[in-house]
Amino acid sequence: MPIGEVTRQVKIAAGLFWADYAALGAQVRELEAAGVDWIHIEVRDGKYMDFAMPRGGYDIIEATCGSTSLEVEAQLQMLRPSFSVFDQLAELGVSLISLPLETTNEMIFQNITYIKEKLGLKVGVWAWQGVPAVAFEQFIHPHIDIIEYESRAPFWEKTSGGKSPHTIDPIVVETMRKLHQMIADAGMEDRIELMEDGGLNSGNVADFIAAGMTVGEFSSPLLKGPAGKLQPGTGEIGAAVENLRAVMREASDRYRDDRGLKS
Repeated sequence: MPIGEVTRQVKIAAGLFWADYAALGAQVRELEAAGVDWIHIEVRDGKYMDFAMPRGGYDIIEATCGSTSLEVEAQLQMLRPSFSVFDQLAELGVSLISLPLETTNEMIFQNITYIKEKLGLKVGVWAWQGVPAVAFEQFIHPHIDIIEYESRAPFWEKTSGGKSPHTIDPIVVETMRKLHQMIADAGMEDRIELMEDGGLNSGNVADFIAAGMTVGEFSSPLLKGPAGKLQPGTGEIGAAVENLRAVMREASDRYRDDRGLKS
């Protein structure tokens, strides 16, 4: 389903963090065939959070957009992204640009309106765990298609098998519940998506659906396994999507109806 069309069934945004870039196009095509709703790419500038190496550059975005008919999201992990960045992303074919609350600073609503009105793209805002729910209040706004909240990630700890590098603390679920209530109170539950990013899997996703999440971002559960990255042509990616979808479908039917979260 398209970004910004909130449905009873909670959606899957397939993150490419754990993609095998030697087989990127084939992996993206398999994710689409398996039924994910859109593709999520983290776009780093090498300065944000002091990451020493950029990730998700224009070449990766171009290859991804050329390999799928799904909408593609560019989640910007950048310091003060500029209009020229937005222009290049639009030219490459992305559908959604998500802006970081912490580093876009005083230009954030200028950027939101430029992306929405000048470029005609969908736009979101996102922040890491630790940013309070109230920081999103002014972004419960008709220009916004999605609000994203990302759980903390102790990158200094080594991950193994299919495990995500993110950690889910109880406060993340509670924050999602608060964000959902803010959206519902504004009468925008049918038009603003609410996404949790990082650490989601089939064992905890129902808790987030019960809290009001309408989209989950998944990378490790769809592209990693005990033996390493899942490879196209083996059926592993399709099976991973279907297993996750079954859990999400059951939870969506339990906690949601056509108007949103059940009261």
